[in-house]
Amino acid sequence: MPTKTTDTFWKRFFKGVVIALGFILPGVSGGVLAAILGIYERLLGFMAHFRRNFKRDFWYFVPVGLGGIVGIALLSAPLEYLLAHAQVIVLWGFAGAIIGTLPALMKTATSRAPRDWLDGVWFFGTFIISAGLLYFMSELFGTLPANFGGFIVAGALITLGVLVPGLSPSNLLLILGLFTPMLTGFKRLDIVGVYLPIAIGGILAMALFSKLMDHLLVKFHSRVYHFILGIVLASTMLILIPNPYAAENLFKIFLGVIPETLR
Repeated sequence: MPTKTTDTFWKRFFKGVVIALGFILPGVSGGVLAAILGIYERLLGFMAHFRRNFKRDFWYFVPVGLGGIVGIALLSAPLEYLLAHAQVIVLWGFAGAIIGTLPALMKTATSRAPRDWLDGVWFFGTFIISAGLLYFMSELFGTLPANFGGFIVAGALITLGVLVPGLSPSNLLLILGLFTPMLTGFKRLDIVGVYLPIAIGGILAMALFSKLMDHLLVKFHSRVYHFILGIVLASTMLILIPNPYAAENLFKIFLGVIPETLR
């Protein structure tokens, strides 16, 4: 895709700042933000086919990457403060952010082919299985230590949040106990202890999964997006599950927003 003349350095820089929200806000997907800003397909193509048009795409995404770094550095401290002093309000805000992405995801899911019964199977199956895995994740795996190895896992999850639109890595990082230590490291600009292992994990995940994701989207576009929708709703419910009234109300919202053909 050729670069538009109006897509200036600073516009791309700002896009990077916005996409950074998907790295640090639970419920927000970096992939969805990239899609909304019109750079997801080019980004996925660059990651999946690194040597194809390398020079052109590399310099195109340099300001996006710089904006992402600046966004993380600027937004981590206020987010950490809000989670410490207004957790319930913030979590409901996160849930609202997720629900707000559902219409766009549903539209994208059927943009290439109409929805069929197998899409519904994928959606409900993914929702039930991922909800169970996420709910018992801390018992099955425990929380991960906030060390070099743990932040490599965090980096891999953050990259998956870009590769898979709708998947919020911060939800998983909350469950694994890495989210708050990661924010603290971002705020302190801990290059060696936090930024470096996250970068390593991100590069490894990109190398392992970008071509697979590119292939799946081409061959099974609708199935992939219904799979994503199941994960999105399951992870959202898990954020609010400690509050039974919140979980009940979210489940009612879930029943209200899914299309009739998926019920």
